[in-house]
Amino acid sequence: MTLNDGVENGVRVLAFSTGGGLDFVVLVDRSLDIGLASWRGVPLAWQAPSGFRHPSVKDSPADGRAGLGGGLSGFLMTCGLDSIRRSADEAPLHGDLPVTPARLTAHGEDWAVSPPLLFCEGEIVQGRYGGSLLRLSRRIEAEAGGSGFAIIDTVENCGPEPAPHQVLYHFNLGYPAISNGTTVASAGRRILGPLSLAAESGPEVPQCHPAGEGEATWTVTTPGDRAGADDSLRITFTFDPTALPVMQLWGDLRARCGVLSIEPCTSRRTPDGRSEPGRLLQPGERQRYRLEVSVAGSPPTIPFNMPENRAQP
Repeated sequence: MTLNDGVENGVRVLAFSTGGGLDFVVLVDRSLDIGLASWRGVPLAWQAPSGFRHPSVKDSPADGRAGLGGGLSGFLMTCGLDSIRRSADEAPLHGDLPVTPARLTAHGEDWAVSPPLLFCEGEIVQGRYGGSLLRLSRRIEAEAGGSGFAIIDTVENCGPEPAPHQVLYHFNLGYPAISNGTTVASAGRRILGPLSLAAESGPEVPQCHPAGEGEATWTVTTPGDRAGADDSLRITFTFDPTALPVMQLWGDLRARCGVLSIEPCTSRRTPDGRSEPGRLLQPGERQRYRLEVSVAGSPPTIPFNMPENRAQP
């Protein structure tokens, strides 16, 4: 489909519905990132009033080279590919990749495997002649009838010289997927929370933690409002910590913000808000990443009887 109004006009999107309760939208013109996402009809993704703006309005003078901050909205924004956070050469925040259009190479269903898969594939090229030239090849796949999806990325140095490479996966959760009492845990240990929304100050200073060993698994749990053993919403992020050794947690829990970000990445944050050095990709060298997101449990009920939501005479 193509969005056709406001700053989103012209943005190509792919709508996924697994039939197992998970629905999400892939934004072709925003690096094949994920915009809307819902579980059993309840939103998971944080949304900003700025919406999913078209790349043609990226880096306008009013942005002040805000980078990711100028278009942050949706379940996932991928950051990099040469730098993340604030760079020494004053490149945009989290690099040039966010809000970059992709070339869509394939999408559809694969019924030859069991269980069948819904999928899309594409590539995004970042760079210029005389500088670094990195290509991101992405595949997103979700099992039919399932409750999760996988992102399989390959970053290749297509240039003639070694090129610096860093990446950060900026997953953004909003109300009611996060609410009062939300926690973040890994390897059976609580790392963050219980959270309290409507904080008086923010945003929080990002926290960096070792991603884990073996297979890194991080779970965001939000209490539900239904009786029973399944009375919580659980969103689990699984990835290889040898490729993504750092987990960064960030949030802005003020009223009218209410975002919690789960950010697997390649390097730690320094005290001045920059990044530790990343790796160098040699000409022709590739780096592969695979992340899996799964959802389980019962989402909280949105209280539509709040005064601001009541019909006006």
